[in-house]
Amino acid sequence: MNTESVPDIVARIDALLPQTQCTRCGYPGCRPYAAAIAGGEAQFNQCPPGGSATIHALAALLGKEYVPLNPANGVESLPQVAWIDESRCIGCARCLAPCPVDAIIGAAKFMHTVLTERCTSCELCIAPCPVDCIEMRPGPAPAVNQRDINRARYEAHTERLLRRTQERQRELDAKKASASHRASAEP
Repeated sequence: MNTESVPDIVARIDALLPQTQCTRCGYPGCRPYAAAIAGGEAQFNQCPPGGSATIHALAALLGKEYVPLNPANGVESLPQVAWIDESRCIGCARCLAPCPVDAIIGAAKFMHTVLTERCTSCELCIAPCPVDCIEMRPGPAPAVNQRDINRARYEAHTERLLRRTQERQRELDAKKASASHRASAEP
C-alpha cells in the first residue's frame, strides 16, 4: 500500500465489506476487521458473507494475490434471513440487542418478528434464544446500496446502545449519591 493514511485505507477496506456485522471474521464488526486488515493483524479472506467477490476486491485493493475464504471463518452461502417461529416465541427479547441493525421488532412479553429487508443474516440472534424459535431461511438478494444501509443502521444501533448504557450509569451514580447523602445525614 502506498502513502495513503491508515484511516483512508481502513475506510476503503470497510467500504468493500458487506456490513453484516456478523463477527464471523473474528472481530466485533466490519470496521474493526477492516482496521485489523490494514494493520496487518488479520488476513483479508475471513469474511464468509462477502465471499469470493469481496476477497477478490480486497486482494485487488491491497495489491495481493487472491486466496480462498478461510474455512475456519465459515462458508460462503446464498443470502439468508432470520425467521422467528411466532408460535414458539415467548417474547423474552433476548434477540433484540444482539441484532446489529435492529432488524427484529417486538417487546418483552410479546411475540417478535424479523424485518426481512433489514436482516443481514449475521445469525447473532440465534444463540441467545432460549426456545430455539429462530432459524435461517433463504432470503432475497441484497439491494445495490445494502452496505451503506447496513452501515448506517449498525451505527445507529451502536449509538443507541451506548446512550442506553450511559443513561443507566447516570441513574446508578445518582442512586449511589443519594444513598451516600442519606447515610451521611443520618445520626
